[in-house]
Amino acid sequence: MQSPREILSDLWSLGGGEPSALDAITLTGSEPMLPSSFRVGAAAQATIAAAGLAAAEIWKARSGEAQGISVDMTHAAVECRSERYLRVDDKPPPPAWDVIAGVYTTGDGRFVRLHTNFPHHRDNVCKVLNCKPERDDVQRVLMQWKGEEFETAAYAGGCVVSMMRSHDEWLATPQAQAIEQLPLIQIEKIGDAAPRPWPNGHRPLAGLRVLDLSRVIAGPVAGRTWAAYGADVMLISSPKLPSIPWLVIDTGRGKLAAFADLKTGQGRDTLRGLLTSADIFSQGYRPQSIAALGFSPEDIARISPGIVYVSLCAYGHAGPWAGRRGFDSLVQTSTGLGNAAGVEGPKELPMQILDHATGYLMAFGGMMTRLRQVREGGSWHVKVSLAQTGRWLWNLGRVDSGLAAADLTADDVLPFIEQSSSGFGALRSVRHAAVMSATPAFWERHAMPLGSSTAEWPSRS
Repeated sequence: MQSPREILSDLWSLGGGEPSALDAITLTGSEPMLPSSFRVGAAAQATIAAAGLAAAEIWKARSGEAQGISVDMTHAAVECRSERYLRVDDKPPPPAWDVIAGVYTTGDGRFVRLHTNFPHHRDNVCKVLNCKPERDDVQRVLMQWKGEEFETAAYAGGCVVSMMRSHDEWLATPQAQAIEQLPLIQIEKIGDAAPRPWPNGHRPLAGLRVLDLSRVIAGPVAGRTWAAYGADVMLISSPKLPSIPWLVIDTGRGKLAAFADLKTGQGRDTLRGLLTSADIFSQGYRPQSIAALGFSPEDIARISPGIVYVSLCAYGHAGPWAGRRGFDSLVQTSTGLGNAAGVEGPKELPMQILDHATGYLMAFGGMMTRLRQVREGGSWHVKVSLAQTGRWLWNLGRVDSGLAAADLTADDVLPFIEQSSSGFGALRSVRHAAVMSATPAFWERHAMPLGSSTAEWPSRS
């Protein structure tokens, strides 16, 4: 198996980085890090290190100053479970899942997973099944279905579900075959534009403007990472869309938070106004839904020539499932990751590593592409997906006796916790795991409720 440094080297090469830059990074810690046969600790460490190294390269390009970066594997694993360790006024997270979310069996003996944390997704499941929002009733009705037939009908009905597959079953699907040859991160030029010079600033991303149109974990983690390196990150959300409050707090550190309802002309005008001076546009909506509102990659390249557009999707940007809704737990279930532990039913990984690792890959890809834009000009599109991250994780290999590893204790986590204020109360939260010698990563802005900011960029001065 590859060492964590070799994994990082491959990521760095994929992003177009100079091999000599890897001399600046120190990786500490060893596997197994958590109870899993998959290399979740190495995946956490390598993706966070790639983002940190990209930030250091930007700082070197802007200032001429090189610096050292270190990432500890335990700290990286803790950060990839940051939502677990968040405390607001010393209170722990509320229950993470809706009452009918989780795993069920179908009439043909298959397992299916329902994701119903957003009310409309729960309502859609109950409509497709013609059942009450109660676990026993959901299970009763699912015994009348075959697993794959329910999965197909549920997606058609606006639900977010998955049927558990073995890895071999996943590889046999048209979707897996459609993304098999795609790289982990796709970077494409989508328009001509002059190079954009770096603004003035005392941190790697200072003065850079990022629009974050994402929810839940992966996309918001990317925005939180850019903010940790000094970018002005503005989270744009609609007052009409549901959210998961605990995740809003955890991933909102460092961000401005403004409302713009893109279903209205006023909201679209607001976003276009912000785009004219944005450097990165990051979004996690389905491709057809964001394009229908006038904000496809090509649309935004026309509005803001020189933009770096970063797209996240669940199952890949090609293939018959490219437009499917999905979350980390569902992609684990669909692709065989949840079926690989040799236990009855899906077994989740010990962190939502597809989400977190993909978020750091988004941050890494966006920064490396911004470096390229300064050198070459152009408008660019960076594409990642949870399923491609899952394939990458699978191909990293397995840890012998990893499932027998001890989980992290409170004492293990404590060194990586910091305290701060917020618009929600006093926070205890996880510091960023990439330790930089010249430009330490930190969040200048406190986490604030959605819509707390005006939809205006702060001055670059």
